[in-house]
Amino acid sequence: QVQLVESGGGLVQAGGSLRLSCVASGRTFNSLSMGWFRQAPGKEREFVATISWSGGSTYYADSVKGRFTISRDSAKKTVYLQMNSLKPGDTAVYYCATLYSYADLRPRAWGQGTQVTVSA
Repeated sequence: QVQLVESGGGLVQAGGSLRLSCVASGRTFNSLSMGWFRQAPGKEREFVATISWSGGSTYYADSVKGRFTISRDSAKKTVYLQMNSLKPGDTAVYYCATLYSYADLRPRAWGQGTQVTVSA
């Protein structure tokens, strides 16, 4: 079973950038599609981005398209979320997750989350 640990969150001003990392343990990471989700205070958890097991396909929520980039490094068993042009509306706890497949965004397992706060 894959375990996930996120890092890289913090406080940043609007317009700034952060890069989140999610390190996975377990031998099956390289065969799994991965996703990033976020949950703002008082709101439901929402999808942000996904990447296929090969890294060859990516898909983004409309709210982050053109600003966020998901990538993965199979040798390091790590998936990244580069976040640029951050807005106060991006403030949330960000979670990485393993997915059932690239086409199925249901998460199989979650990390513990990392807080991202964007000040105006």
